[in-house]
Amino acid sequence: MNKNKFRLLIVKTGIKYLVVSLLMLNISISYAVQDYTVKQSRYSVGETIDRLESIIKQKGIIVYSRIYHSMGAKKAGIAMRPTQLIIFGNPKAGSPLINENPLAALDLPLKVMAWQDEKNQTWLAYMNSNELRTRHNIQNAALLAEMDALLKTITNQALGYK
Repeated sequence: MNKNKFRLLIVKTGIKYLVVSLLMLNISISYAVQDYTVKQSRYSVGETIDRLESIIKQKGIIVYSRIYHSMGAKKAGIAMRPTQLIIFGNPKAGSPLINENPLAALDLPLKVMAWQDEKNQTWLAYMNSNELRTRHNIQNAALLAEMDALLKTITNQALGYK
């Protein structure tokens, strides 16, 4: 095999691997998005989480923490668009799931985050209960359905959806 044919073979093989790698990356990105519900917000990140926190407290749900990721990044000298996370829950709902599988405590209490993208659009996201079911082999479908309904309701209210 001469030098030019060998180079062409190397290039063709490299392109095939690149295409396969890109296809695999696209599949994993699509899969990751299916694990979360992502909603557009017309409010700023802070106002989105403020509205959500107010609704959570009105429902008597415990707010455990609010994390200002972008503020922490700024203190570390790292630029980050506005990003906040709120952690909340009800032990009557979460404890039975953690009793089924203690590793579920890695994903509970519930978390909802809001962030601003490069176009200054605010987004809100949370993990779907089906992902919790899959990750931790949770069998309590009724409780997971209640969690999904709650997350949908409170995030829609916070975003001003009907």
